[in-house]
Amino acid sequence: MAQVRTRNTGPELVARKMLHRLGYRYRLHRKDLPGSPDIVFPRTKLAIFVNGCFWHGHACRYGRLPKSKLQYWRPKIEANRTRDVSKQRQLRQRGWSFLVVWQCELRKPEAALKKMVQFLNKWHR
Repeated sequence: MAQVRTRNTGPELVARKMLHRLGYRYRLHRKDLPGSPDIVFPRTKLAIFVNGCFWHGHACRYGRLPKSKLQYWRPKIEANRTRDVSKQRQLRQRGWSFLVVWQCELRKPEAALKKMVQFLNKWHR
């Protein structure tokens, strides 16, 4: 598990490249914000989290728990989900808006890009 990255993951790079191609400029992994969002637009107080389905317990086929060592994995994934909700609440309290983009959504890049652009256009520019 030491090799599992928290930054610059494949799905995150896909999302960043799509946004950059459209001319959006952003900051990365702001440690001073709760949850250290993956993509940050500081001026408009917008953040995008690119979450891995397995690690954040998404309800899709990629978010399924393994069949072995459930006593280890279930609490670990549940703690991740609880922490996500807490950090998102803290972000809202600071006046930030955020979007969660799931790894499985990025398998259809056009739909994922549309979702991100709609979120950004609602608040941006």
